[in-house]
Amino acid sequence: MQDFNTIIQNLQRKFTDLFQLPPDLYQAPGRINLIGEHTDYNDGFVLPAAIDKAIYLAILKNDLEKLRLFSYNMDEFFEIDIHELKKVEVQWANYLIGVTAQFQKKGLNPGGIDCVFGGNIPPGAGLSSSAALECGFAAGINDQFDFGIEKTELIRMAQKAEHEYAGVLCGIMDQFASTFGKEGYVMKLDCRSLDYEYFPLTNQEVDIVLCDTRVEHSLASSEYNIRRSECDKGVKTIQSVFPDVKSLRDADPAMLDKVKTRMKTTIYDRCHYIIHENIRVEKACKALLKNDFSTFGKLMYETHAGLSKEYMVSCIELDTLVDIAKKSPDISGARMMGGGFGGCTINLVKKGKAEKFISLVNEEYKKTIGSTIQIYRVKTSDGAGKLN
Repeated sequence: MQDFNTIIQNLQRKFTDLFQLPPDLYQAPGRINLIGEHTDYNDGFVLPAAIDKAIYLAILKNDLEKLRLFSYNMDEFFEIDIHELKKVEVQWANYLIGVTAQFQKKGLNPGGIDCVFGGNIPPGAGLSSSAALECGFAAGINDQFDFGIEKTELIRMAQKAEHEYAGVLCGIMDQFASTFGKEGYVMKLDCRSLDYEYFPLTNQEVDIVLCDTRVEHSLASSEYNIRRSECDKGVKTIQSVFPDVKSLRDADPAMLDKVKTRMKTTIYDRCHYIIHENIRVEKACKALLKNDFSTFGKLMYETHAGLSKEYMVSCIELDTLVDIAKKSPDISGARMMGGGFGGCTINLVKKGKAEKFISLVNEEYKKTIGSTIQIYRVKTSDGAGKLN
């Protein structure tokens, strides 16, 4: 995986080759989520952090009324008239077209943009490279044309771009973490109000290790939207007795038990997981304030059990990785991270024990599953912005 300096040099060189001018540089990081999974689109709480793997963008406005875009990692060029923006077959281009369209919807008219981008966020690992691309490009347009849009609004625009042009009805966590990340901290985000609060994650205590299955089962995208629909059905049932409940964020365990007989078991299980996951986020924040990674880790294992048995978005590869982590005294906690059906697990490894754990998980996973995995060590980082 290329380091920062190599990526930047490559992007600058390619930009100058294509467009004959030196660019401005921007970055937006990927994200992890320590706890609070699938709660974001239920108006709940999440606990993400930006990481030291990012999308980097070389950007400069042009006078041609065109988007001229180049994906360095894909080695592909794409061009479109700024006044004829539409969804296209080139999937990566849709993220950038979608972001540009959001500025136009606000009555702001960016002229042409030249952009070459690339990065070191592992694709398919659930680290939100798409959100990073959207947020970095939004920050670049905002800066290039001096629009002065606040960061929170840029986040909403990036999210709408993903909804309308990529066809993924994502929550707002990924874009928020990529924009507001802070080195050395995780953030507790209220996905309804967008109020947020930082909590320290001391690198003296634990290392963050991601174990990437490098598999993505075909259920991933379709089941995501099904889960959203199931949660909505649960809310409607709860509302029949408790009309003030607007989302699962507003429900508590007692309310859910009151309407249990009115629900299919499947819907009950989905709601039970989300309601208790919000409670776990609150407990996890209290644990972080005490540097109590033992309690934090137990909550992570509870989350994984809920995702696997109640929300049913795990798979044998993810469950195997968590089972391996449970057997190791060097792990504070582990769980699957992201939408599910593949991707990676996040593991809090006791300081100084990462290499030992990596060796163990490689050996045990190969023995059980019969294939290899990719392992990444990550640290928290600051959010999106212009590079000096």
